[in-house]
Amino acid sequence: MTDAQQPATLSTEPQEAEAASRATRYPLLALPQVVLHGPVDHDMYTNFRQQVINAPADGALVVSVSTLGGDPEVARLMGDELRLLREYSGRETLFLGKVAVYSAGATFMSSFPVDKRFLTRGTRVMIHERIISKTVTIQGPLKTVIAGLKANLHEIEHSIRIEEEGFRDLVAGSKIPFEEVQERAPANWYIEAEEARDLGLVLDVI
Repeated sequence: MTDAQQPATLSTEPQEAEAASRATRYPLLALPQVVLHGPVDHDMYTNFRQQVINAPADGALVVSVSTLGGDPEVARLMGDELRLLREYSGRETLFLGKVAVYSAGATFMSSFPVDKRFLTRGTRVMIHERIISKTVTIQGPLKTVIAGLKANLHEIEHSIRIEEEGFRDLVAGSKIPFEEVQERAPANWYIEAEEARDLGLVLDVI
C-alpha cells in the first residue's frame, strides 16, 4: 500500500466509529419486536397486528420498516393502531426505517413523533403525492352525469386533504416547512438518512 493510499483507508475509521457509537446509544433498536418489509398492503397489516399482539407487553415497542410503498390507507391504519396504543397505555413506540422508506412507508413514519424516528445508514425516505388512476365514462341522463363527475371531483379533493394532513404530520417538529413538501412531493422527493437527521425529520441515524 502506498503512502497516497493510506490516508484514504484510515479516513473511514472515524466515520465507522462514530456510527457505532450512535448505535450503542439506542440499545432498544437492536431487536425490534415488530419487523415489516415488502408492500404496504392488507397482508402487511395482518402481519403487523399479529406481531403487535405477540410482542412483550412491557417496555418500548420498536417497529422496523423497509418498503418501496403501497396502500397509504393501510399505512394510516397501522399508524392509528399505534397511536391508540400510546394513548391508552402510555407505551413508547419507536420507528426504525431500514434501506427504503418510500411512499406509504413515509406515511406510516408520519404517525410517529420526530423524536421517536430512526433510520439506518444508507436508508432513503421518499415522499410523493398520492396517485389516482381512474377512467370516467360519461353516459346516461345529463343530471346523473353531472352527479357522477362531482362525485369523482369530491373524491380527488378529499384525497388531497388527507394527503396534506399526512404531510403536516410528517414534518411536524422538524425543520422542513409544509410548503416545501408540497413543492417537492410531485417530483418524488428522496431524502438520505443523514439529511433526514439534519432536517430534524428523524432523531438519529444508526
